[in-house]
Amino acid sequence: MAEAISQPALVVKNKGMLTLALMLGTIMQVLDTTIANVALPHMSSSLGASQNEITWVLTSYIVAAAIATPLTGWMSDRLGQRRLFLFAVIGFTVASALCGIASSLPEMVIFRVLQGICGAMIAPLAQTVLLNINPKERIGQAMAIYGMGIMVAPIIGPSLGGWLTETFDWRWVFLVNVPVGAVCVAMLLLFMPQTEIKNRRFDFFGFGMLALGVGALQLMLDRGAENDWFQSIETWIELGLVITGIWVFLVHSLTAKQPFVDLKMFKDFNFSLASILMGVMGITLFSGLALLPPMLQNLMGYSVIFTGLLMAPRGAATLVAMMIVGRTSGKVDPRIVLLIGALLMSYSLYLMTGFSPDMDYWPVIITGALQGFGMGFLFVPLSTMAFATIAPSVRADATAMFALVRNMGQGIGISLVSVVLSSMMQVNHAELAERLTVDSMAVQTQMPGLIAGNGQIIAVINGLVQKQSAMLAYLDDFWLMLILSLASIPLILLLRGAKKSAKPKTKEELAIERAHAMAE
Repeated sequence: MAEAISQPALVVKNKGMLTLALMLGTIMQVLDTTIANVALPHMSSSLGASQNEITWVLTSYIVAAAIATPLTGWMSDRLGQRRLFLFAVIGFTVASALCGIASSLPEMVIFRVLQGICGAMIAPLAQTVLLNINPKERIGQAMAIYGMGIMVAPIIGPSLGGWLTETFDWRWVFLVNVPVGAVCVAMLLLFMPQTEIKNRRFDFFGFGMLALGVGALQLMLDRGAENDWFQSIETWIELGLVITGIWVFLVHSLTAKQPFVDLKMFKDFNFSLASILMGVMGITLFSGLALLPPMLQNLMGYSVIFTGLLMAPRGAATLVAMMIVGRTSGKVDPRIVLLIGALLMSYSLYLMTGFSPDMDYWPVIITGALQGFGMGFLFVPLSTMAFATIAPSVRADATAMFALVRNMGQGIGISLVSVVLSSMMQVNHAELAERLTVDSMAVQTQMPGLIAGNGQIIAVINGLVQKQSAMLAYLDDFWLMLILSLASIPLILLLRGAKKSAKPKTKEELAIERAHAMAE
C-alpha cells in the first residue's frame, strides 16, 4: 500500500515550473559571484582602476549582501514572499544592466552594492518557498534537484565569464543576467502565489549600527593603502565609525528587549567556534578567486577564456565532494570530514607557494581541484557542527549571523590579499632593483647595456623585475593564506559533537543541509 503524502504548507498550480523559476533566480545570483572574477583585469583597464581598486567590484557586492541578508526574513513577512522575490529578482536584473553600462569605478561600486542587496535575498527566499511548496516526504528530492541545479553556476561561471569577455566584452558578464532575470520574473508572475503578510517589529537601530560598523570597516580596508593608512584623516574617521558602530550595536543588543540579533547565540561554544572557522574559510577560500585571474592573465599571458577554463575544475570538484559528504553524512564524524577538507586546502595552498611564471597550467588545475574538494568537505559539515548544539529559539538569528560572518570573511580576505599584493610588489621591486648595481658581476657580464644606460635594455630589465616582484608578491599572499588555513586546524579539534539521538536524520534533513551549503 502506497504511503500517504502530507499536504504542503503552500499549494501551487504548477510546482515544476515554479521550482524552475526558483532555480533560475538562484543560478543567476550564484553565477554572478564567480563569473566576474576572470574579467577583473579587463574591467581594470576599461574603468581606469588600479589592481588594488578593482577588487572593490567584488568587496562592495559581498559586504552589501552581508548586511542585507538579515533583512530577508522581516521583509518577507512585511511584503509577502511573492512581492519580495519579484523585487529581489527585478532589482538584481536592473542592477546587472547598470553594471554592464557603468563608465567609472564609483558607478560600478554603487551598482554592485545594489546588486548585492537584492541578490542577498534570492537564495534564502528560494529555499523557503521550495520547503513550503513540497510535502515533507518530497523535500529531500526537491532540495537535491535544487542543489544540483544551482551547483552548475560555479562550475560554468569562470568559463562562461572568460568566453563572454573574450568573444564580446567584459560588460556581458553582467548583461547576461538580463534575459535570465526577465524569464525568471515572467515565470514568478505566472506561477508563484501571494503569501500572507505579517506585521512584525524590526530593530532598525541595531541593524543600522551593525551596517555602519561593517560598512566602515570594509571601506577602511579597501581605501587604506591608497590613503597611506593612518597617515590619512579619512582612515581615522573610518576607524572611529567602525568602533562606534560595533560598540553601540553590542551594547544595544545586550540591553534591548527585542534586539536585531540575540547575542545569546554566542554562548554556544560550537557556534562561536564554527563562526570563527567560517570567517577564516571566507578569507582563505575566496581570496584565491580574486588573485588567480590577474596572475594568470597578466603574468602568465593566458587568455581570459583559458583562464576561465583553468578555474572551472574547482567548481566541479566541489560538487563531487558535496556528493561524497552527502553519502557519508550521519556515518562519519563531521570533525573528521572537516579535518580532511582543511588539510586538502592547506596542501593546495602549499603547492601554490611554489608557483612560477615559467610553469605550465597543470599546477593551476591540480591546486584548483584540491581546493574545490576541500571546499566541498568543509561547508556542509561546518554548518552541521555550528547548529548541532544551538538552542532552537536563536536558530533564525544564528543562521543570519553565520552568513554575515562568512560574507565578512570574504570581503576582508579579498581586501587583505589585495593590500599585501600591492605593498609587497613595491617592496620586492625595490629589493630586486637594489641588486642590479654597477658592481654586480651578473650585471657586468650579462647586462652591460644597463650600465651604459641603453634605454631599451633598461625598459626590458625593468619589465622583468616587475614581473618577478609581482610573482613574489602573489607567493607572499599564498603563504599568508596557508598560515591562516593551518591555524584553523586546531579549532576543528575543539568542536564538540552533537548529542547522540535515537532518531537519525531523515533524507529530507540531509538534503536541506546540502542545498543550504551549495547556496552559500
